[in-house]
Amino acid sequence: MNRSVAASRALSASRLRKSFGDRLAVDDVGLTLRRGEVHGLLGPNGAGKTTVLRILLGLVRPDAGVIEVGGAQVPYGSPRGRHRIAGFVDAPAFYPYLTASRNLELLSAWDGPRSSARVEELLALVGLADRAQSKVRGFSTGMRQRLGLAAALISEPDLLVVDEPTSGLDPAGVRDLHTLLLTVAATGPSILLSSHDLDEVERLCSDVTVLRTGRVVYSGSLDDLRAQAGARVWTLQTSDNDRAVLAVSTHPGVTVTVGALSTLKVTADSDAMDGYVRGLAAYGVAVRELLRDQLPFESLYFQLTEEPAHQRTEQVST
Repeated sequence: MNRSVAASRALSASRLRKSFGDRLAVDDVGLTLRRGEVHGLLGPNGAGKTTVLRILLGLVRPDAGVIEVGGAQVPYGSPRGRHRIAGFVDAPAFYPYLTASRNLELLSAWDGPRSSARVEELLALVGLADRAQSKVRGFSTGMRQRLGLAAALISEPDLLVVDEPTSGLDPAGVRDLHTLLLTVAATGPSILLSSHDLDEVERLCSDVTVLRTGRVVYSGSLDDLRAQAGARVWTLQTSDNDRAVLAVSTHPGVTVTVGALSTLKVTADSDAMDGYVRGLAAYGVAVRELLRDQLPFESLYFQLTEEPAHQRTEQVST
């Protein structure tokens, strides 16, 4: 590979493999992140996401595989890896009886000499400057998550790994943390985001890797994944369903079927749906309610990660 191309990648992990006894948790997994990218790592419970994160963070020794950061290989247990890849799995943990500032100072000393100005800078970045001298035991879930990001950024890593960062947060906390992650990615390391929240992934990520039973079933851009998913399905309630069905004849790319409770199921991409809804007025039809049943990304995600029915039946019967 061209050295300049390799160096432009924040992370290149290939052929990662890990077994726990007879259970193969990760099987030939690869990940590639560009600098400044927020990359989603998706999959149902048991897909291998947490094991991959732990391998990258040096918490689990892989049975096989190569990890490169900035074009340079990072062996398991290497101090270089500890400084260039940082983050947390599940939730960040701190000394509850110490202040936010003191917790970061201790981590800073562990990672190497850092000035107190660096600690203050990070607390300001994550919005905790006014709580620097507060003990962590009094912090909310959102404050602990933000402090966790500050802790991970102390070593100025090339890759930031975050696992379910908005779990347990209220809507305002989710919004603030999303803004913070985008700010970090724009000015600092690339981010590998593991999340079960598909809306969160669509909002933050440009590319995703989807795992199922330890293997990669998709890796690439969200735009390409949406394109594969096809048209959306919508639930429509109108003032006159018969006329709404007739209106379909003048709108290519739109199909309508009658659903339950006097609703219509409309299949169309966004542009075709916009034209159809506008066209209903010409037929004297009012739109009373319009809901998306499922986003294209959600639809294809479930297709990628759900087991075939015959496999589920075999598992139940054994």
